[in-house]
Amino acid sequence: MRMGFGRALRLTLFGTSHGPAVGAVVEGLPAGTPIDLAKVQEELDRRRPVGRSLATKRQEEDQLRIDGGVEGGRTTGEPIIGTVLNQDVRRAPYAELEDVPRPGHADYPARVRYGPAIDLSGGGIFSGRMTVGLVFAGAVARGLLAPQDIDVLALTRSIGEVDASPGSLDRPLPELRKAVLSHEVGCPDDEAAQRMAAAIEAARREGDSLGGTVELRAEGVPAGVGEPFFDPVESVMAHALFAIPAVKGVEFGAGFAAARMRGSVHNDAFYIEGEKVRTRTNHAGGVLGGLTTGMPIVARVVVKPTSSIAHEQESVSLKTRESRRLVVKGRHDPCIVPRALPVIENLGAFVLADLMLEGGFL
Repeated sequence: MRMGFGRALRLTLFGTSHGPAVGAVVEGLPAGTPIDLAKVQEELDRRRPVGRSLATKRQEEDQLRIDGGVEGGRTTGEPIIGTVLNQDVRRAPYAELEDVPRPGHADYPARVRYGPAIDLSGGGIFSGRMTVGLVFAGAVARGLLAPQDIDVLALTRSIGEVDASPGSLDRPLPELRKAVLSHEVGCPDDEAAQRMAAAIEAARREGDSLGGTVELRAEGVPAGVGEPFFDPVESVMAHALFAIPAVKGVEFGAGFAAARMRGSVHNDAFYIEGEKVRTRTNHAGGVLGGLTTGMPIVARVVVKPTSSIAHEQESVSLKTRESRRLVVKGRHDPCIVPRALPVIENLGAFVLADLMLEGGFL
């Protein structure tokens, strides 16, 4: 199986959800790139649910160990290996699932593809636990973006039927980041954040789950990054984002709403601001013809409801080919949208660093 992504930068994931460890190898960062390991750890801390009232009760400290590639706060040019040990593992609740696949999970197609020997405890390589490596890789790659004043942020746009008000999102990125970090759900709209938290708690009490939408923004990316046709910014970014197990859709700019707009509305008019070419609107999401325009890159990512729920569900026995009923046991988030924020944000940063390095912008 292939567990790698990237061009000028190469990311390879390793480990499994209930194996000894998870992590990633990052290759291609030029020697001398500054890496603030404290900030990398902060990104991993944002992802872990310890102490959060709305998250899974699995307690993992996600303490990063660097096994090569960084000395004295700078890259050496060698592969950078980031490892996080799995310490709170419980395999017992997954024993039955060797025969009975869980609805909404990869259990069935994984056994068809890889056979009965594959380890699917906790979801195995298909688990959200694997996103530790994505956060690590993106946080490391941000060492290339920071000196260029490129900033990347992910925020919660919706959870269930609760949406953030558009006005709450129309703020500079530093203000949005402060607001995002002030709420467990990661929504910059105070009133909506409270309703989102209440909706998540209601789903938990009912043994159910919720999905939502995450908005990814990147500012400071220069015009001209990307390639036309088969490697446009949207395609490469979407390719990476769909690696996140719960992601089911990605749109850029106006996205699907463009289908109901006229060209006279959807087209972004150009104007000059100082020495820069800007657009008065950003329905294109910062990308035209597969290339960045210099405007903020804006993408929205659909995150499905958590598949592991306490409801009794219908399945089958793969051995007897008979119908079975099952209740998924274990510790699971009623909504994984808040935990997806640092994953989407850092993976977006990795993609931008890769595209800019490949295109000679870094």
